[in-house]
This record gives sequence, C-alpha cells and structure tokens, in this order.
Amino acid sequence: MAQKDTVIVKNITYAEADGKKLTLDIYKLRAQKEPYLIVWIHGGAWHSGSKENPPLGMLTHGYALASVDFRASTEKAFPGPVHDIKAAIRFLRANAAQYGYKSDKIIIWGASSGGHLAALVATTNNNPTLEGTLGNFLTTSSSVQACIDFFGPTNLLTILSQSTPHGLNVRLPALAILLGKPVEQVPELAKAASPVYQVSASAPPLFIVHGEQDNQVPINQSIELMSAYKSKNLPVQIEFIPNAGHSGPAYGTKELMNKISAFLKEMQF
Repeated sequence: MAQKDTVIVKNITYAEADGKKLTLDIYKLRAQKEPYLIVWIHGGAWHSGSKENPPLGMLTHGYALASVDFRASTEKAFPGPVHDIKAAIRFLRANAAQYGYKSDKIIIWGASSGGHLAALVATTNNNPTLEGTLGNFLTTSSSVQACIDFFGPTNLLTILSQSTPHGLNVRLPALAILLGKPVEQVPELAKAASPVYQVSASAPPLFIVHGEQDNQVPINQSIELMSAYKSKNLPVQIEFIPNAGHSGPAYGTKELMNKISAFLKEMQF
C-alpha cells in the first residue's frame, strides 16, 4: 500500500488528563469516501505499547483506522484506560465530518491487553460508571457497534488459574498494576474489568481471533467470551489460528483480513 495513496493525520489531541495530552492518529486511503471507522487499541500488558505502527490490513477493505494512545496502567489504574478510550470514541464520532468517515457505526479492535480493553469498551456501551468525564464531547455517544478481539484477556478472575508459568510471570504483575492491587484482593473490581461479566443482550457483534499455541493469554479466555455471547444468542465468530503464538505474522494475513471483512459486511458495515 503506497504511502501516497494513504492519508495519515498524526497526533490529534482528543482529550487531556492529569496534565497530559491524549492523542490519536487517523489512517485512510485517499480514494475512500466516508468509510466506516475502526478504532485500534494497542497491546502491551496495559502498561506499555503505543499507537505507532497499527495494523492497516483493513484499509484496503474500505475502512478507515484511528490508532489511540491512552494512559498506561502505571499512570492511571482501571478504569482510567477505559475512560480514555471512550473519550477518544466520543471525539472521533463528533469530528467525523472533519476527518471524512461515517459516525453512525464505529468498530473497535485490539490485540492482547488491547483486545481486553476493546472488548470491555464494547460490552459496556452506555455504562455511566465507565464513561468518565474527559474531553469536550461529553454529550456525544461513546458506543461502538462491532468489536474485533485478538487474543485478549476476558475474565480476570479465571485467567491466572488457566495460565502457563510463563503467562503467570507476565500476567500477575500486569494485573496488579492495572487493578491497583492483586486480583484476589479486589475480586469485585476484577469482575467489573472483565468483558465476560459485562455481556448483555445488547452487546455489539464480536469477531475473536486466538492462536492455538498462545502461552501468554490462555485460549480459554476467548472461549469464555464466545460462550457468554452464545448464551445470549449474539452474533459472534471465533477463528483459531493453528500453530500461532502470542502475536506474529499469522494475525495479519490477507485470508484473515478477508474473514473479518466478510463478518463486518454481514453485520451491515
């Protein structure tokens, strides 16, 4: 995809928090007229990572993409990152005409801890306790109409018992930073931060991808979220990637992007 064919607007400030500017980048093919927007949430165990180098494989399928930076868990524990992301969605919806994409339906997509945050944002549409008060567009909706979850944690109460020793080494400290305390000390908070427990009859359509050899986020986490969706007869599709670990080229193939696109088109995107 040639650079000249892509319009990129970098470092747009969507809100300020704790004296820090929160920014996002927008990517769009020049030829696209009013595409649907995908909001990308990066991974990094909640405490690291950035909006740089997001996956752009869906641009050629007719979507624009906004890559969002948000406060790390080391700066602001849960629900801080969720407040930031919902503020970004409000900003993106309110400024759709300026940047040239549709505002009525927005898709959220994340990987790993970003997949967790994407699924949590999606399953808490219109939940006032997670809305926050950041940014200038508090009367604009932060709801999303579809979610793509790449190997994200979904149940913070079961993930540790499902984890490999390697997974525990990564997850134990990361969860304690995210929640402010170890999971066992704050079970109600861990439950509130778990997409599995937030799935309601109005949750948006969900596409899940998980590698069969993922030693960081147990595959059961994705199965739990799929089951929560199926129990309410909600639209959900899960793709297991044979021999794939936690991230890697298998998650960016043309075949997988085609499947995601087909699912979104079926959902009227």
